[in-house]
Amino acid sequence: MNYEQLYNNIQTYAQTTEPTFVANIPFFVQEAETRIYNSVQIPSLRKNVTGTFSSGNQYLTLPFDWLATYSIAVIDSSGNYTYLLNKDVNFIREAYPNNGATSWAMPKYYAIFGSSTLNVNELTAIVGPTPDSSYSTELHYFYYPVSIVQGVAATLNATFTAGTLYTPGLYQNIPLTGGSGSGATCDILVNSSGNVATVTLQNGGSFYQAGDVLSVASANIGGTGSGFLISIATVNNAQGQSWLGDNYDPVLFYGAMREAMLFQKQEQDIIKYYEDKYQEALGEMKRLGDTLERGDAYRETQTKLPYSKA
Repeated sequence: MNYEQLYNNIQTYAQTTEPTFVANIPFFVQEAETRIYNSVQIPSLRKNVTGTFSSGNQYLTLPFDWLATYSIAVIDSSGNYTYLLNKDVNFIREAYPNNGATSWAMPKYYAIFGSSTLNVNELTAIVGPTPDSSYSTELHYFYYPVSIVQGVAATLNATFTAGTLYTPGLYQNIPLTGGSGSGATCDILVNSSGNVATVTLQNGGSFYQAGDVLSVASANIGGTGSGFLISIATVNNAQGQSWLGDNYDPVLFYGAMREAMLFQKQEQDIIKYYEDKYQEALGEMKRLGDTLERGDAYRETQTKLPYSKA
């Protein structure tokens, strides 16, 4: 199931094309994805990256999309892997103080230290001992993959047509018009000369394409002016596909429908129906991700499941 099919099925099952409901379908889907990804381990949640420790620097910057670590390995000059053990920051501080080059060695332990000083959304790890060489490192980690929601505007072009005679001020969460999609919003700053000075994307909407030219209604930014145009530079998931959609879509569909029913403030029995269907599908998926994928017939023979006679 791709996103367009999911999008249409949600409207069909909910029996509504009411604009506010339709505009929130990407939210229903993304909430369902987050819930699923935190309930079962699946292959699409794993990522590997390589990097390098700096000699004398006990900190390692983690990827921007890092959520949890599966493993961190140090690789020596011969290509040998040594996997670090997870410890508390206090243990590393006390056991491996950075007292100069005489205390440096190949790292054995790591801990999640906290936010980077340059970007509070990016975390760092601390290792002990402090590296005595520029070792290679391999990080295997858990992350959220790109949503199945198709054509989410990710970035806008830095250059744009500023327009004229707009009313000065800061306007927040303003709907963007035009293009092939819908639902994108932005913050707009109009300077004292009546020109759009800055545009900050807030919501990427869905079904957009790179190169789409967008604008805003003057009524939403003071009621005067015209001529502002900006184009989309990049979009996420232009094809509207994901591991969940390609391999096990029932859990995604029922999870999104549960969110949709909550949005509509449906009766409790309807909400419970979709929650039960979601849990049923999730159970089947957990059987795949948490059991079948963690063994093989060579080592453990064929999978055997409990059977009870009716």
